[in-house]
Formats: sequence, C-alpha cells, structure tokens
Amino acid sequence: MLESFFSPRVVERRGAPTWLVVLLSGALGAGALGAGLHYLGSGQTPSSQVEVRPTPTILSAVKDLSRLEVTEVHVEKVVDLADRQKVAFGLLDGEDNLLLVASGSAIIGVDFDKLGPDDASFDERTGTARLTLPQPEVLTSRLDPDNTYVYRRETSLLASRNERLEGRARKEAMVAVEKAASEPEIMQRARAQAETQLKALLGKLGAKRVVITWQAPGTRA
Repeated sequence: MLESFFSPRVVERRGAPTWLVVLLSGALGAGALGAGLHYLGSGQTPSSQVEVRPTPTILSAVKDLSRLEVTEVHVEKVVDLADRQKVAFGLLDGEDNLLLVASGSAIIGVDFDKLGPDDASFDERTGTARLTLPQPEVLTSRLDPDNTYVYRRETSLLASRNERLEGRARKEAMVAVEKAASEPEIMQRARAQAETQLKALLGKLGAKRVVITWQAPGTRA
C-alpha cells in the first residue's frame, strides 16, 4: 500500500487546515481605514439594482494537480494610486486618484510534480520512507470579490479618468498578497506542516520511519 504513494497518480492531498492569518494595513493605518469605513457606512446609500445578463460559459481546460496544500494566508491591503497628468501642453497638472481596499488569500504548499526520480524511496526491509521535497511555494492566490472594492475615486477637473487604474490597483494588491505569503517565516511554517502531514500519512500506510529532506531553493526536478 505504501508503494502506491510514490506512484505518479497518488500524490495529491487537498483541504489542509488554515494555520495563519496575516493582516496588512497599506498606505492608510488600520485606525484611519477603520474610521473611513465607519464614515462610509454612516451615510445614505442610493437605491440601485445590478442586473446580471446571461452569457455562455466555456470550459477551456482541465488539468490534474499533484499538490499538497499546507498553509493558507489571509491578507488585507489598502492600495493608494495616483495618475498624475500634464495637460494644456504641460502647463497645468491634473490627477486621477483611486483608493482600493483589498482582501485576499494565498495557499502555500508542495508541488509533487517537481519530485525527481530519486527523490522518493521506500526500504521494505527497514520500513523507512525517504522523501526529498521541493521547497514550498505559493500555489494559488486570489482577491476576495466580496471584500475588495474601490473606497474612493477622485478625478480632478483637468484630469481624464484612467479606466485602467483600478486594474493596476488590483494587480498591486495581488503582489502584496503573494509577497506576504512568501515571507521566510511563512515558508518555514509550511515546511513544518508538510513534514507533519506526510509523516502521519506515510505512517498510516505502513512506514515505520519517515525521513524528509528539502531540495535546495531554486532546484527543479
């Protein structure tokens, strides 16, 4: 039964528990952001109705994954962008400002597709399983659509509204999420959690001893 663990088909384990919550405050401090949100919620909201029009959904690809998810990170980020523009032949200044409140998450884990042919072995005589694992990495990252929104948008009289500014802000938020997830202490915790899960799994499959080492950073099988 243990031998099947090292086959290419049985290396995926999903649904790992959440171990860490990382909160970031961005250009505004946490107190300033909280005060701003409280003020925003205190005013009257105009009546509106959003209509979702049906469009076709196309399944473009399906891919099997061999990954062990071990750590999930939640990140809060405020992105403050300003598009400074020169108008009237450069004689006057205009500015388009956007403040994005973003909430995102990232999942850190081990990609077993990067295991080399000699990175997993089992000694039947001693019951020892040996693994040399690729370094943990950010497997997926996303922004929470329900909690990511434009808090403020201001376009000066002389400026043109930059329709790409919100997209740029969302990209900056994603960079912040992935950077927070890649901090050394997060990766260290991911390694420890991966070792714990794999030792428990291999023990249930019959291994008496599990030895886990890690590939050097940047090594690809």
